[in-house]
Amino acid sequence: MSASSQAAGTIAGPAQETPSDVSTSSGPDISGASRIRRRRSGVPSSLSVQFNLGTVLALVTVLVAVAWAFVPGLFATLSPTAGSGASLQAPSLEHWFGTDALGRDVYTRVVYGASKSLSAAFIAVLVGATLGSLIGTIAGTVRGKTDTILMRFVDVLLSIPGLLLSLSVIILLGFGVVNAAIAVGVGAVASFARLSRSKALHVTSSDYVEAAYGSGATFGQVLWRHVLPNSLGPIVALAALQIGSAILAISTLGFLGYGAQPPTPEWGLIIAEGRNYVSTSPWLTVLPGAVLVAVVLSTNHLSHQIKNRNN
Repeated sequence: MSASSQAAGTIAGPAQETPSDVSTSSGPDISGASRIRRRRSGVPSSLSVQFNLGTVLALVTVLVAVAWAFVPGLFATLSPTAGSGASLQAPSLEHWFGTDALGRDVYTRVVYGASKSLSAAFIAVLVGATLGSLIGTIAGTVRGKTDTILMRFVDVLLSIPGLLLSLSVIILLGFGVVNAAIAVGVGAVASFARLSRSKALHVTSSDYVEAAYGSGATFGQVLWRHVLPNSLGPIVALAALQIGSAILAISTLGFLGYGAQPPTPEWGLIIAEGRNYVSTSPWLTVLPGAVLVAVVLSTNHLSHQIKNRNN
């Protein structure tokens, strides 16, 4: 009897699962699958949400600074050079950043100073990118003794601290915002030259460049049609990274008195004018300095995003 019951159990198959077993074992792992889909689809986690928020804040900060540079009259109605109230007033609804020793509205001067600081930074990056790319591309394309001579010149530039090199150049050119921008740009030539040379060496060793020479193309044609277009991406990324450093360097020269001259509003000069009143009126340096720091950090943040996307 026991043998027959065992045989019947074998023929009937395994015991049926209880409803609780079915719900726990046969149902899909929704949480695990959603996590996998989230990873594959790129749904942002809490860290990436914070990252996106930081990028948005940085972009807004840079756009506001650029708007200050182009249309300062929309953001400040007072004169940046004439007094508009009592001297050394604390920040208030009428004067957001207070007033300086001459009664000028500090917020207005910061807004109008964006034009000088940002334009000088772009000139500096343009000078550094143009000269450095030209030197590096020629050195990486021609090679030989030309490469050796040009890169030894670049090594000399790299051996000199950037601020000292800028001060040396601006002493030769004279004071002023444009001369300060050129001086900062000369200090950035070495970085662009080394990058452009490495890209030129990589491009000129490719097959399509050899094929271009084999088909009768001249050196200028190869340089213009193949080397420069294929080396442009990393140079643009480096230029974006240099903008924040250029703004800080221009402000440093202005703080030392080598940039814009009074009463021209410029961020470094505005901070320098308030350093004698740090103990009694700290807002004269703290608030313009906070604007400078915010713009530089925002620019560097966006520049790193451009570099990472380019890579």
